[in-house]
Amino acid sequence: MAVYKNEIIGDHPSIHNLRRLISRVATSPAQNVLIYGETGTGKGLVARMIHNRSARAQKEFLDINCAAIPASLLESELFGHERGAFTGAVERKLGLIEAANNGTVFLDEIREMDLTLQAKLLSLLDTRQFRRVGAVKSTSVDVRFIAATNKILLSEVKDGKFREDLYYRLQVVALNIPALRDRGNDVLTLSQHFISRYNAIYKRSIRGLSDETADIFLRYNWPGNVRELENLLERIFILEDDDEILPRHLPDRIVRTVRGGSQAPAPEARSVGTDDFHSATADFQRKLISRALLEAGGNVQTASSALKISRHALRHQMAKLGL
Repeated sequence: MAVYKNEIIGDHPSIHNLRRLISRVATSPAQNVLIYGETGTGKGLVARMIHNRSARAQKEFLDINCAAIPASLLESELFGHERGAFTGAVERKLGLIEAANNGTVFLDEIREMDLTLQAKLLSLLDTRQFRRVGAVKSTSVDVRFIAATNKILLSEVKDGKFREDLYYRLQVVALNIPALRDRGNDVLTLSQHFISRYNAIYKRSIRGLSDETADIFLRYNWPGNVRELENLLERIFILEDDDEILPRHLPDRIVRTVRGGSQAPAPEARSVGTDDFHSATADFQRKLISRALLEAGGNVQTASSALKISRHALRHQMAKLGL
């Protein structure tokens, strides 16, 4: 997902649908939104688009990465604290949630929040009230919460890593951002977009991708998604002098992957036993079900319909595969 004036760049049907859902959610009264997407797909951009298209657009948008703040400090950062609440609390501090009153709080990597703090967040979502650390009285807030994760939260609930009640509270409205590899020619559209941007920034006049480079881009898997694409193109602008982006400008790992240089040996090149078959089959099923759940925003009924199996059968396979 490209970030340019807080808009999504792309023409794939999944992106058109995502834009429609963003507009629908932004103007709805829904106060809790959950965004699914792999790392680098643009979860923060989608959160900001929801905020910018809502009635809260003129208020604060606060971006909080739950994985970047130590658990011991996150509660104080979110809820604030009273003077003397703990060693070093020499004065009252307003938390980020209170600072975002009437605006939007984006909780990125919500899965990384510890279970104790998850319980306090659930209480806040239920009552729209919270207490600063060390406070006696509660404080009321009107905030839209947008949470994001790159994991299937239903699996995290099963493993005891995420509260089931919080999951269902957040899951009311869920959006899924497709991976770049699933967006067809959008990789070329995004490439041209970034090339135009960096031509302006670096005072260059690179025309675009060569035909061979475009073919590589279309065939590459992009595990780092749009972020990987953008970083790669900026690196080329900095280090290369040609007026066209050529295959020799690309990292060897990308070219090798596309051309088969780093692929595993063909199955017939080694002996294959029964264990290999069962292991490979289970791995394929695990990936297929995980992808379906991610695209369904964690909704088992929707995922089972997409996979054309019953909900009971899907739950059975999930349990069998440890999902």
